[in-house]
Amino acid sequence: MDPKYCDVHAHVNFKAFDEDREATMARALEAGVHVMNVGTQQDTSKFAVEIANRYEHGVYAAIALHPVHTSKSHHDVKELGEEGKAFTSRGEEFDPAFYDALAQDPKVRAIGECGLDYYHMESADNDPALGQEIIDRQKKIFIQHIEVANKVGKPLMCHIRNAYKDAADILREHAKVKGDIHFFAGTWEEAKLFLDLGFTLSFTGVITFTSDYDEVVRNTPLDMMLTETDCPYITPKPFRGKRNEPMHVREVVKAIARIKGLDEELVRAQLVANAKRVFGF
Repeated sequence: MDPKYCDVHAHVNFKAFDEDREATMARALEAGVHVMNVGTQQDTSKFAVEIANRYEHGVYAAIALHPVHTSKSHHDVKELGEEGKAFTSRGEEFDPAFYDALAQDPKVRAIGECGLDYYHMESADNDPALGQEIIDRQKKIFIQHIEVANKVGKPLMCHIRNAYKDAADILREHAKVKGDIHFFAGTWEEAKLFLDLGFTLSFTGVITFTSDYDEVVRNTPLDMMLTETDCPYITPKPFRGKRNEPMHVREVVKAIARIKGLDEELVRAQLVANAKRVFGF
């Protein structure tokens, strides 16, 4: 069952899809979209694997502790539900044994989303010492994720925000596997840091409604690009104002073809080939 499109980074395992999760996945699969749901804590990682195993083909999982959840600093209702009514961003401890065991499931195709996020650090806004403590903790836990990925031989799904050089340095020193830099939003100079390490860059619906990333999209080799929705966030045109979902990844493919000035079918086929190569879709 060959995919027509690949959403390598979705969150149908999040609370935002509690009312229509099965229907959302059915729409994606009917449209030929294969999906990897990505975990952000033990709960959402375990659930991503459970969802993947409900389907014989076309649905996969990635598992990790998101950097913003390594400290109690950020709460997102779409991810976690209303605070007090669901599990929360509690500053979870990273448990290598838990992720190592979960990674044995064949539906787990990546370790992530893991990495560094220097943007969501609200608790340290007025406390530089606390900010440095959070950064040091994120770096330590990122390395622990890389060690799990090295051990199980599965690629990384990296979340990096406002921390590209630090992340590239860590990957260069510690990673024996390759992977993807999810929702890449840096400059072309920052993009080259990861391309030179053999990591792909994935792009979201943001490229359908802003030209801020056109230089990176144009310059990145087509065989080093992947497509994602990061749903329920970043809904592309023409669906702005609605919750995002995996089937909308088709709009990201169209935008890449437009920005690069290439035939859409050629782009679509290469992006599918890339997802197969990197994550075994």
